[in-house]
Amino acid sequence: MTTIRLMLVDDHKLVRAGLRALLESLEGVEVVAEAAHGREALSLMPAQHPDVVLMDIGMPEMNGLEATTRIVKDYPASRVIILSMHSSEEYVLKALRAGAAGYLIKDAGSSELEVAVRAVARGESYLSPAVSKHVVGEYMRRVSGEAGPLDVLTPRQREILQLLAEGHNTQDIAQILNISVKTVETHRAQLMDRLDIHDLAGLVRYSIRAGLINPE
Repeated sequence: MTTIRLMLVDDHKLVRAGLRALLESLEGVEVVAEAAHGREALSLMPAQHPDVVLMDIGMPEMNGLEATTRIVKDYPASRVIILSMHSSEEYVLKALRAGAAGYLIKDAGSSELEVAVRAVARGESYLSPAVSKHVVGEYMRRVSGEAGPLDVLTPRQREILQLLAEGHNTQDIAQILNISVKTVETHRAQLMDRLDIHDLAGLVRYSIRAGLINPE
C-alpha cells in the first residue's frame, strides 16, 4: 500500500492534535506537516508535497478557500478536502468552486474521515453525507461562467482585503506579506476602486458576505 502523505491546516492546535491522532492510527496514512493558516500551508507545500490537504475554511491571514485555490493551481498533484462546521449549500459551492476534491463536516466520525481521505487520495471526490445531494448538480449549473464575488480581485488583493477586514493596519500587512507599505497602499486603493467601496467598514461587510472572513 502506498503511503498517503497528508497535511493538516487548521488554526486550532487542539483540532489539529485530535485529527493527527485519528489519522496516524490509520494504516498507510502519514501526517507530514501542520499549518495554522493558509499562508503557512502554502510555504510548506514545496518541501512536503502532500497527497491530501485537510483544510479548515475560517483561518486568519489567509482563509482555506483562498489557500485551496492556490494549491489546486500550483500543486495539482495535491488534493484538498475542506473541513467545515457548515453543511449549507453556500459553503459547499464555495469549496467546490475553489477546486476542493472533498468536503467534510467537522462533526463527522473517524470512519467517515478515513473514507474521505482514501477516496480523495485515489483521485475521487468526496462529499459528506450531511451535504444535500443536489449541491453537485447546482454547482455544475452555476460554474458555467458565473463569476464569484471575489473574482474581480487579484489573489494579492484578496489577501490584503482579508487582512484589512481582520483589523490589520497597512504596516502590519506590509510585514506579513513582506512587501512595502507603498505597495500595500496601492493594492488597497485598487481593490477599493474595483469594489467601489471606500471605507473599512464597507470592506468588512463585503468580506463577510463573500465568505472571506467569519462574522464572529
